[in-house]
Amino acid sequence: MAGNLELLSSVLAAAKAEDRAALVGYLPAGFPTVADGVRAITTMLDGGCDIVEVGLPHSDPVLDGPVIQTADDIALRGGVKITDVIETVREAHRISGAPILCMTYWNPVDRYGVARFAADLAEAGGAGCILPDLPVEESDEWRKAAQEHGLATVFVVAPSSRDERLAKITAAGSGFVYAASLMGVTGTRESVGTEAQRLVERTRAVTDLPVCVGLGVSNPVQAAEVARFADGVIVGSAFVKRLLDAPDLETGLAEVRTLAGELAEGVRKRG
Repeated sequence: MAGNLELLSSVLAAAKAEDRAALVGYLPAGFPTVADGVRAITTMLDGGCDIVEVGLPHSDPVLDGPVIQTADDIALRGGVKITDVIETVREAHRISGAPILCMTYWNPVDRYGVARFAADLAEAGGAGCILPDLPVEESDEWRKAAQEHGLATVFVVAPSSRDERLAKITAAGSGFVYAASLMGVTGTRESVGTEAQRLVERTRAVTDLPVCVGLGVSNPVQAAEVARFADGVIVGSAFVKRLLDAPDLETGLAEVRTLAGELAEGVRKRG
């Protein structure tokens, strides 16, 4: 079975045709449990997300801030495995029909087996992988497997990336480009800042791929601000925090649905 790269591309294109940015949600698999995580992801999609990134929980993340680290720790202490991550992708896609990506650091993929991971993710209906710590120079094996199985390879660019580096990274990627709008780890921010817009402009100068911005958006005002210049708005920590802060799961799911709806309105306002 081929993966859903084409579905991902069509959803991003449809949002562009509606003159809006796509809303991309993030949640780690296995949080708060595997089954409840699937419920949370489908709730995000029901509430207004167009695409979801399923995080593969990691014990020593380099990009994720304290909120997502807390969720990762809960998932890992609950015994989540790579097979659970793939099953989360499978169930979320089966229920929603939406494009579901896996966001993971490279080590778990390497240990699982590159060809095996790509084949299993595609068979589950996954749309691709976001690989924040895989250098493009070392990505040939993954990109070959991803292409064979119809999966997107999404690389991360940052404000520190020079123009020639942006060109090299984006030429190797597919699906979209993940623009990390700030230097530092994930987490909600008080303001979006100007670095994000400049990074999107520089990235668009070297690629036709959609550019989605992550790191910091937590409310509809910020979502609208980013939607003015980006093809997609990525929100992770704000969703995780709603679940962490809720007194029970049902309240948390209601909060997630509300936030998704508010952010969905924000990406349609474009500032």
